[in-house]
Amino acid sequence: MDHSFASALVLLLLVLDPLGSLAIFIPIMSNVAPARRRWVALREAGIAFGVLFAFMFFGDSFLRVMRLSERSLEVAGGVILLMVAIRMIFASGGTVYGIAQGREPFVFPLAVPLLAGPSAMATVLLLASRQPGRLLEWVAALTVAMLVSGAVLLLAERIRRLLGDSVVSAIEKLMGLVLTAIAVEMILAGLKRYFFEAA
Repeated sequence: MDHSFASALVLLLLVLDPLGSLAIFIPIMSNVAPARRRWVALREAGIAFGVLFAFMFFGDSFLRVMRLSERSLEVAGGVILLMVAIRMIFASGGTVYGIAQGREPFVFPLAVPLLAGPSAMATVLLLASRQPGRLLEWVAALTVAMLVSGAVLLLAERIRRLLGDSVVSAIEKLMGLVLTAIAVEMILAGLKRYFFEAA
């Protein structure tokens, strides 16, 4: 499944799921001093970008060291995306990534695994390994997607107040439905490559 810049950007926005992160981000940040919330949001978005950037550039080497084929990565990435999509559709709360009361989040859980989770890592690995000649496009798509995610986190409380919890939840479920279709397409593409290109 080949991607364009636009489709890669949409895919990254779906797997980063900034709107879906609001339900987790808001209660975690409520324990942080108001003066530090902006800095914490920017820091965590930057850390997540660094992690995904590293995966994108060293993905090919990672595959070779681990003796993994692109086909297995595509199927595994699709399965992970499918699990994330199902959670997005059926989730009813945001307590999965809880941290100790009064503790400021650092790396966990906002940067990893909320933004730079397994699905996002698998996605950037796939983009880089399937079409390495377009690496600059994937970096640009990742940069834009992370800027959007960082902006959503910065404006989290305002967005929640503006849209309301029910609208945010509905948008997340719609994004989950789209991501389900993308995940199934990735799995089918990986299986097709395994059965027909390996022959």
